[in-house]
Amino acid sequence: MIYVNGTEAPISPAPAHTTVLDFLRERGLTGTKEGCAEGECGACSVLVARPGVDKPTDWVAVNACLVPVAALDGQEIVTSEGLATPGEPGTPVTLHPVQREMAARGGSQCGYCTPGFVCSMAAEYYRPDRCPHPTSETDTDTDTDTDTDSDTAAGADSEHGPNGFDLHALSGNLCRCTGYRPIRDAAFAVGTPTGDDPLAQRREQAPPAPVATSYVQDDSAFLRRSSLAETLRLLRERTDAVVVAGSTDWGVEVNIRSRRAGCVVAVDRLPELRELRFESDAIEIGAALTLTEIERRLDGRVPLLAELFPQFASRLIRNGATLGGNLGTGSPIGDSPPALLALDASVVLADADGEREVPLSDYFTGYRQSVRRPGELIRAVRVPLPLAPVVAFHKIAKRRFDDISSVAVAFALDVEDGIVRTARIGLGGVAATPIRALATEAALEGRPWTAETVEAVAPVLRDEGTPMDDHRASAAYRSAMLGQSLLKLYTRTTEAVSS
Repeated sequence: MIYVNGTEAPISPAPAHTTVLDFLRERGLTGTKEGCAEGECGACSVLVARPGVDKPTDWVAVNACLVPVAALDGQEIVTSEGLATPGEPGTPVTLHPVQREMAARGGSQCGYCTPGFVCSMAAEYYRPDRCPHPTSETDTDTDTDTDTDSDTAAGADSEHGPNGFDLHALSGNLCRCTGYRPIRDAAFAVGTPTGDDPLAQRREQAPPAPVATSYVQDDSAFLRRSSLAETLRLLRERTDAVVVAGSTDWGVEVNIRSRRAGCVVAVDRLPELRELRFESDAIEIGAALTLTEIERRLDGRVPLLAELFPQFASRLIRNGATLGGNLGTGSPIGDSPPALLALDASVVLADADGEREVPLSDYFTGYRQSVRRPGELIRAVRVPLPLAPVVAFHKIAKRRFDDISSVAVAFALDVEDGIVRTARIGLGGVAATPIRALATEAALEGRPWTAETVEAVAPVLRDEGTPMDDHRASAAYRSAMLGQSLLKLYTRTTEAVSS
């Protein structure tokens, strides 16, 4: 059972692999659209009530095309249809503020993408820490011709509105009619929720607690246990199980490659996998915390991760994706492994017999392979302290956001008295696994952090890994980007010192 727009909706008899998108459309809620079926276009976005960072509940936008409907058992969602307030019989509905601004500013053209934009925009509208720019007033009167097109109206940062709206909230929503300017105008024109707004009031109450789920249809099962110990016992029994958290990877396999699993085990709500702890010598990050939750809870305290997060897919994906999932897939083009390798991170692996900690540099063994044994889960990622002071994450891709890396490079250097004392460099997209640039690290350590050193070591970095030609980039291009990334890092650090 899930709650859709305040109404109970039984999941049965939907097949266990049914997505939230298909479930909603079969119930007549066709505002939720299928555009790409792989989490890139945002036409399917809906709001889910999740544990909040600043309030008991946050309204979080997710890709309905990726999430199995059984994963939301006992949970509460709102679709684009549920945002408006119904009127009395014979009277029109009252549009939600984000719907009203989209209509008034011309943000809807063909309309296909509009419901998804509206849901993503509503999640940002209800973000508790969204604050208007102190020197600007937000226009909420749709009859007033406010110049939201101007850079002045957008404030000093063109990606943040005078009303505090972060356009990154819409980075996972694509408009095929190229109507981005009026959509931005609508986003920058919305005000703040009023006191009688029911969805704003809902934030003051806790979200539905996770429920143990055992949903079986047609010999396929979707299972969620209440504790880590129960889950590990289940995984020992069901060696065929596919483990999912945000389903941002598995959902693509189901939709695009028509994969089906006899048993899917959800770990996204396990409390033991959702802790973030600051210890004297390390930061431990639960494997089932979403990237958005990690970003907001760390609040910049790990600068390298703070650089990574805005470049990782889109906000819609980060609202579901986890570090455990990104490492668990073993993909050589995942964006988090290079950053975690540069941070000298380790993974805590757990099974029914206990736990072990493995350095991430020893974790990957081959293409989408790792030392993780059958029945083992990634419980947490540990980042040792203190952190290196010179860090950077460079992602080379065809699009600025919402794209897969051709090359990813993460740096963490300790430069003391002008000398590189330690160097850690993580690479993605240049080998069958994410790797450390060991030769480059050795070439840098003990040498002065100067232009001469960087020019001498850049060719070493260019020769790291075994890059290949594919549809994203050629091997020669990937190698060239590795060398350029070191030059870029040095330029940035020297510019920071000179300024």
